[in-house]
Amino acid sequence: MDNMTIGIIGMAGILGLIALHVPIGIAMAVAGFLSVAGILGWGPAISLLGTEPTSALANRELFVIPLFLLMGSLASAGGLSDDLYRLANAFLGHYRGGLAMATIGGCAGFGTVCGSSVATTATMARVALPQMLERGYSPALATGSIAAGGTLGILIPPSVIMVLYAFLTEQFIVDLFIAAVIPGTIAVMLDLAAINIYMRLTPGAAKTEPRMPWRERWPVIRRSSGAIALFAIVTGGIYIGIFTVNEAAAVGTVVALGIAVGRGRIDRRVLVAVLSETAANTAMIYTLIIGASVASYFVALSQLSPALISAIQGSGLAPMIIILLLLVMYFILGCIFETVSSMILTLPFVFPLITALGYDPVWWGIVNVMVIEIGLITPPIGLNVFVMHGMARHIPLKTIFAGITPFLCADVTRLLLITFIPWLALWLPSTMK
Repeated sequence: MDNMTIGIIGMAGILGLIALHVPIGIAMAVAGFLSVAGILGWGPAISLLGTEPTSALANRELFVIPLFLLMGSLASAGGLSDDLYRLANAFLGHYRGGLAMATIGGCAGFGTVCGSSVATTATMARVALPQMLERGYSPALATGSIAAGGTLGILIPPSVIMVLYAFLTEQFIVDLFIAAVIPGTIAVMLDLAAINIYMRLTPGAAKTEPRMPWRERWPVIRRSSGAIALFAIVTGGIYIGIFTVNEAAAVGTVVALGIAVGRGRIDRRVLVAVLSETAANTAMIYTLIIGASVASYFVALSQLSPALISAIQGSGLAPMIIILLLLVMYFILGCIFETVSSMILTLPFVFPLITALGYDPVWWGIVNVMVIEIGLITPPIGLNVFVMHGMARHIPLKTIFAGITPFLCADVTRLLLITFIPWLALWLPSTMK
């Protein structure tokens, strides 16, 4: 049996195991191990199972993942999400749909210290949903703004999925963080515009709140100083060059812990819960990384990627048509797999194709993150939508999906902008060199 055939069987094995509800990281590791054994023999395959986990666990570039996850959990425990929501509400609450706008602003702010879309959605659901429902907001607008705003967590730096992309494609993570600034800003602006248009079309979906006077805003700003300081230290420290990404994550974790302790929000029970949540998420991500590393060996040995690239380049399709077809593929994957899995599963094939077509890997990293982010709110799965439904069981899923529709349109608009105008993502990194 030739190597190409073994590679195809290996890919079919991965998909078959996933269909049997085997975790994706385990499925990739098992299929990769058996495929490498079929190509090189059992000895090298067994050796691979020993070296890849050791390599992943010892890799200093990946230390940032548990640190950012821990920082986000501590920030949530310390009440920083509440502060950021109140701060956004103080300046946006008086507009039509102002609380929904404040939710988008709060999600964007919390995303900078959390880096996880699911965590951002779950946290802001606890903070923002009761207030919007109490003030007469329609359940669709309230839940839709939270589920859609939660997707900002993986676009606005620091972002765990960007760290994974940088590691798997050997890119400089700071370039990705800097490249995400303008797309992240566009994302917030388009979401706010979507709320404004929604309110014009359905004016009864929310009530207008009175403008908050400055004498009431100042205490909110002072209360939010901890969250602002954490953002400035972590993000500013990385961009200015004071910290490496790992150092910024470590310092941010200490600052988040200090804020939570200073506010009396940390006790033994909360600390155990924070550490348990971080450990569980870290284990899941490392399992995916190890599985992907094992699978990448059989992909390389079987020459599947070069064969795929040759076939696509020989098809005569224009490069941009190929990019658009890849985006459609990711939309479909977003309906089936969760965020990290869909990226890790496809990178061994997609990334070599992108570079072979001559596209910038940093630009594709931003586009890849954005299209995966859209998958988080795309029917029929939409992980963020199900997280939102889990936090508000009394609101039907169809209502939440209806609520995310205007934001989905905004997200697709932004994706097309960055796809067809790459300098929106690449200009800022070019000024830093």
